[in-house]
Amino acid sequence: MSYKKLIPCIFIADGKAVRWFHDKTVIAEDVIELAKYYSDHGADELIVFDLSDSDEEHEEAINMMKRMNRLIRIPMIAGGNIKRQEDIKKILYAGAKRAMLNFSKPESVKLIEDAAKRFGKEKLAVSLNDFDGLFKHQHLIQEYCSEIVFMHRLDLNSIMNVTDVPCVIVTDTEEKSELFKILKCTGVKGLSGKYVSQQNMDFVTFKDECAAEDIKMTSFESMMEFSQFKTNDQGLIPVVVQHYKTQEVLMLAYMNEESFNQTIKTGKMTYFSRSRQKLWVKGETSGHFQYVKSLTIDCDLDTLLAKVDQIGAACHTGNPTCFFQPLVGTDYDETNPLRIFESVYQTILDRKENPREGSYTNYLFDKGIDKILKKIGEEATEVVIAAKNPNPEEVKYEMADFLYHAMVLMVEKGLTWEDIVKELADR
Repeated sequence: MSYKKLIPCIFIADGKAVRWFHDKTVIAEDVIELAKYYSDHGADELIVFDLSDSDEEHEEAINMMKRMNRLIRIPMIAGGNIKRQEDIKKILYAGAKRAMLNFSKPESVKLIEDAAKRFGKEKLAVSLNDFDGLFKHQHLIQEYCSEIVFMHRLDLNSIMNVTDVPCVIVTDTEEKSELFKILKCTGVKGLSGKYVSQQNMDFVTFKDECAAEDIKMTSFESMMEFSQFKTNDQGLIPVVVQHYKTQEVLMLAYMNEESFNQTIKTGKMTYFSRSRQKLWVKGETSGHFQYVKSLTIDCDLDTLLAKVDQIGAACHTGNPTCFFQPLVGTDYDETNPLRIFESVYQTILDRKENPREGSYTNYLFDKGIDKILKKIGEEATEVVIAAKNPNPEEVKYEMADFLYHAMVLMVEKGLTWEDIVKELADR
């Protein structure tokens, strides 16, 4: 049996989260916070349904997806009100892992082939209301999408007789016996719907209940048991914590067996406090969580290396890292491109938020988007001219100028390096 996922869904109507497709009862005024709750508390993915009718509401929903994507640490699938290729593009550019086409609408059926050729089938999901839709469009679904989202309870075991495309079931049932039955079906990769979309859903506990039913749930799984590690007299092992992107060392902490297992289960770094003699989840009071990217053991089996996605500052002093007090020598970071880009970007952002008299950056922001775009055009031309000359040093200077002005544009449009890097990675 393959590992299964818990995938809550958010229905957006009039800028708020509502209960269901045809039940517009508001369950959350703040859609972004609801998405963040799901991400922080053990959901594996998120499905977003845009229930808007107008283009204006549709644009508002797209903007919400962008904001969600910057805060959540789980993949997002999104659909609703898709009428043209441009709508698919906007959803994908908002950060969705897949755009979801509703196959109960003829226009969606017409869109899928061209969309798959333009964006790739791995970027597309199809939502279906009944088994007949799967049977009728079997060829299109098999060839042009990578996931099926079923909005109906049906004979799930029959799905595998028609398609091997992974399926997510969105169900209104809240009976656990029925939910277990759905998750045990071979063709089902994930469960969504009313139960797993509760505002205060306890994903970790429900995954434990699923495990008791012999359902394997998606989670990290250690290649070694904690008992194989060499711990100190208190049963603790030190953990060096490093940022997975910049490789910057953030902090040093300790784990016992319980905190290690909790880290594996939840995907959030959990330590044992030697001073308080109890477990503590990093960020439980500050919100500065550390999400596990990888855990590695050293050659002597006595030290762990954790690479994490750090939210906010790692140090309780407010510093990005606990290692900020110099003793000997100088820590040069000129060799880490991402740290340099992030540093320059943050300086530009600070100029926008805290203007300084005489600042060229503030001059660009004051003049507005047309001036910024004019400068980008000029700098791009300078790069072309420099590239025609024999001296590569000229290209270096002009590229640096171009990248600086590009970052000014990024700040002006609310884009981050994370947005750009993620887009490049997806390509």
